[in-house]
Order: sequence, then C-alpha cells, then structure tokens
Amino acid sequence: MADHPVVVGKLLIDGDWVPATSGRGVDVIDPGTEEVIGHVADASAADVDAAVRAARRAFDEERWQRLSSAQRGIVLWRVADLMASRAEELARLESRDVGMPVSQAALMVAEAVNQFRYYAGLADKIHGSTVDLGPAERRMHGATYREPVGVVAMIVPWNAPLIAMSMKLAPALAAGCACVLKPSEEAPLTALALGRILLEAGVPAGVVNIVTGFGPTGAALAEHPGVDKISFTGSTAVGRKIVAAATGNLKRVSLELGGKSPVVVLPDADIDAAAVGIAVGIFWNSGQICTSGTRLFAHESVYEKLVDAIAEQGRSMKVGYGTDPDALLGPLISRRQLDRVAGFVDRGVDAGARIVSGGKRLGERGFYYPPTVVADVTPAMEIVREEIFGPVLCAMPFTDLDDAIALANDTEYGLAGSVWTRDIAVAHRVARRLRAGRIGVNVHRAGGVQMPVGGYKQSGWGRENGPDALEEYLEKKSVVTMLDR
Repeated sequence: MADHPVVVGKLLIDGDWVPATSGRGVDVIDPGTEEVIGHVADASAADVDAAVRAARRAFDEERWQRLSSAQRGIVLWRVADLMASRAEELARLESRDVGMPVSQAALMVAEAVNQFRYYAGLADKIHGSTVDLGPAERRMHGATYREPVGVVAMIVPWNAPLIAMSMKLAPALAAGCACVLKPSEEAPLTALALGRILLEAGVPAGVVNIVTGFGPTGAALAEHPGVDKISFTGSTAVGRKIVAAATGNLKRVSLELGGKSPVVVLPDADIDAAAVGIAVGIFWNSGQICTSGTRLFAHESVYEKLVDAIAEQGRSMKVGYGTDPDALLGPLISRRQLDRVAGFVDRGVDAGARIVSGGKRLGERGFYYPPTVVADVTPAMEIVREEIFGPVLCAMPFTDLDDAIALANDTEYGLAGSVWTRDIAVAHRVARRLRAGRIGVNVHRAGGVQMPVGGYKQSGWGRENGPDALEEYLEKKSVVTMLDR
C-alpha cells in the first residue's frame, strides 16, 4: 500500500472552489486501512443556499440552455473524453474512496463514461409533437415543448459514487437543467474530481454545484424552496425523509432505494454456471449494491449442490486491499457498516440460521468481511427480510414454483431479481410474475446505460438509464396557436 497525500476538498459553487462558511470539515477514511485520506468541507445550510441560488441564477440566465442541444451534446462528449483520458487516476481514487479493487473501479469509470456518451447522443433528440386542432372554420395549431425541469438536487450514496453521479448528471445536463450535487460524506472524492472535469469540459459556472457534508447538508438541500426536483439514491428510510422534505414546495422526486432481490433457481438450471453468476450477483463490491441477489430460492433437488457451489465460489474470492492485483473483493465502507453486516449475521445465527461459509470479520485493520452464505433460514427472519448491504446470501429451498414466486414477492422491496433455468418460456413467465424493476434470466448483474433501472413498491419512484431517465428531468408544455380569424 503506497502512501498518498491527503486530499483536501472545497465546495464547488458558481464555478469557484470555496471553503465551508463554518470552516468545519469531514475526514475521509480509507476503508482498507482506516487511515484518513481526505478532508472535505462540511457544508452548512448557508452553503447549500448559496449553491442553490447559484444554480438558479445559471438556469434563469440560460447559461446552459442558450447553447443549442447539439452544442450541449458536444460538451457532454468532451466530459466523457476527459474522464476516459483520466480513467486510471479516477479508478484509483474511487478505489481508495470506496475500498473496491482498482480493477472493479476501472469498470465503474468505464460505465460512467458510457453515461455521458449516451446522453451526449440524446441531447439533440429531445423534441415535442404537433397536432391540428379545431373545426374547419376555426383552425388551431397545437405543439408540445420539452423543457428542463429547472434546478435539480442530486443526493448520491457511497457504494458506487462515480456511476451514481453520472446516472443523474448526464441526463439532467442533456435535458438542460442546473444541478446541485451532494455526494456521501463517506465517499466524496470522485465527486470533486468530476466537478473539475465538468468545468474543464466547458459546463458553464453555476450549472453544476457540489456541496459535501453530513446528513444535515442533504436535508437542507432536500428542503430548499429553490429546488425544483430531487433525485436521490440511497436507503428506503432516508428516501421517506426526502419525500417528506419535498412537500414544502411540492418538488418532483425520483428515488432509487433499497432492495432485497430474489434469485430463483429451477431444477433444470445449469448449476455450475448459476453458482458463478449468483456469486457475482451477491458478492461483487462486497455486496454493497442495492440490486444484489440476497435471497436464494433453489429447488430442493439442486439446493444442496448449489449452496455448496456458491459457498465455494465465495471462498475462492480473495478479499484484500484495492491495489492488490489478486483481490476480487475489498472492504466494507466503514466500521458502522461492518458492525451492521456482522450484527445481522450474528442475530441470524441466534435465530437458528447456519453459516455455510464466511460469517466472521477478516483481520484487525480495515473493514473486511468475507463472502458469506447462510442456510436454514426462514422467510420471517430479520436476516431474510431486511436489507443488509453486505456480502451475505440467505438460501432457502422450495418444492413448488408458485410458492417460490410468492415468497420472492413477499418483501417491501422490488428493485431486481433473477431466474435461472434452461427453459426460456418458463423463465419469461417467472420474470413477468416477479414484482421488481429489473429481472435477469440466467444472469443477475447485467444491463447498462441503455436499460432502464428502478424499483417497484418501496424500492423507489421513476427510472434511471435509457431514454426514460430524460423524462425525469423534463417538463412538457402545450402551446396552442389560433390560425384562422
């Protein structure tokens, strides 16, 4: 582990990097070493107000909208080019910030680049429609305009910050909005790096503002009357608070929230391939992905073999520091998250669950927890019902497919899921019955910027990715013109 200088970060407000008015800051901790690697500003309500006002001025003065949609697309493409040219630097920063291996962080950077390229291409394809109105003697022309919603507050989590930011900023900027971004206090460093890239690419001052800080910073942003829309990714509990805060001026809200995604394995599935895919679907990024497949429902005829195979896959995944070229998994983000994950597993064991693999903290330094498979669980157990956000798979056998689907849907969440079978017709019948926003067939972690993602039930409102994401940042206006007098 090479020594690195401590990163010092300020707030980005109206194109300038400024300190917090209070002078307070936030220490950023490397989750692999528990060392301080950064110190960023802790924005107060006054700082948030300054950022929102800057975004409002930029929007009202049309600093961004006065560019043609094609010109905005060129700037977004330039953002992607700059990110791609600094991919290694960004990957290493993301790795230190979050803990994931550099090789996985590099994939995250590539996907973030794809976000900006995709919406650069869509920027000049936002259009309305026309229609003839009225009787023959009183003709009118009707037209619809697609216009940016205004000032957007964006609050993103710590588990994959660069992708989460790009999934919001790219479509919002393509739509013509002005933005105030608040990254997690636990992983803010790539947000500041992205802010510098946006300015360098030619995004005008005030169009993207970045405020760092703890929960009160996000609360001040969510409540601010100058914000027209909030886009939030995070826990369902905080999502409810965002909704409550938005009622003051009836902000538009989009949410991507928690998940407890089911994995349904039928008896004809390719068990060896399923074990590999399911292991990736739960253990990747140390289980800190909201769509992770955390609840396994396997037919009783393949249950034991599959559980053992997934556990073996987990044992074969080296857990280590981000720069270790052999590491497939890194640490959890914080001591609090480590204690949370370990607590769920310990209480599950107390309730009668059996640890097949993993289940104990690794080492004394860093927040490492191994891939863990838990069997002998019941659908009513806390470990099965609550989002753990760690590398923990709960396995349950089934005999009747209808019962398995009912149990898969027996959750307040509905973000993702997967079904594993060689029978494609059955796969699609099951996919239609699973109440979730994204279903994989013989794959769990899949998709890309082209495919919409979002939740059913308490996993969120709205969609990100694809053309659907643009709709979250647009208003539709009707204009009617009298033609005959």
